Amino acid sequence: MTEPASESRRLTVFLVDDHAMFRAGVRAELGAHVDVIGEASTVAEAVTKIAAAEPDVVLLDVHMPDGGGRAVLDAMRRTHPHVRFLALSVSDAAEDVIGLIRAGARGYVTKTISPDELAAAIRRVADGDAVFSPRLAGFVLDAFASRPDVPVADPELDQLTNREREVLRLLARGYAYKEIAKELFISIKTVETHVSNVLRKLQMSNRYELSRWAADRRLV
Repeated sequence: MTEPASESRRLTVFLVDDHAMFRAGVRAELGAHVDVIGEASTVAEAVTKIAAAEPDVVLLDVHMPDGGGRAVLDAMRRTHPHVRFLALSVSDAAEDVIGLIRAGARGYVTKTISPDELAAAIRRVADGDAVFSPRLAGFVLDAFASRPDVPVADPELDQLTNREREVLRLLARGYAYKEIAKELFISIKTVETHVSNVLRKLQMSNRYELSRWAADRRLV
């Protein structure tokens, strides 16, 4: 049996995430498995550096300023179709998963994945397989099987920034402000600001209304 390409040599990986501490952690965890040849914290930086490095696989965060992972995919897929993308995000919302896969990502896993599992997912993506965290695969199957041509859109949700959506999702799951701050690597004051902005934009008065609103849209 022919050995997969990813098993015959050491793969090159590029990290795209706007949290320096997270990038450092992933680099350390993957060091024994792959060669991490670069990293970027913004969309513009990612597009430039990926084009120059041409890695086997890009680990791509979903929510960043200036369009996030979707913007990186949109910029790279036409000019570098051989580079494969694996989304690595704190978000497990259906709209994020479906949006990234429609844009061209080969897989989507959450940041709770273990180092060994992540290394295995990278190898599979490099070999052309599609990889998803267990509960996310159903979102993709449902979206492409039942409504393949209908875009995921919500005018109210579109008002929110990527970071506001992340905060909303964790808030709706019952996270305290301190826990949200730790999960997203931001300050408690910043969490409070995001919550205030979400309440204002959606014209709601408390977190319980926000939780019901998020549950209705399957964001939780």
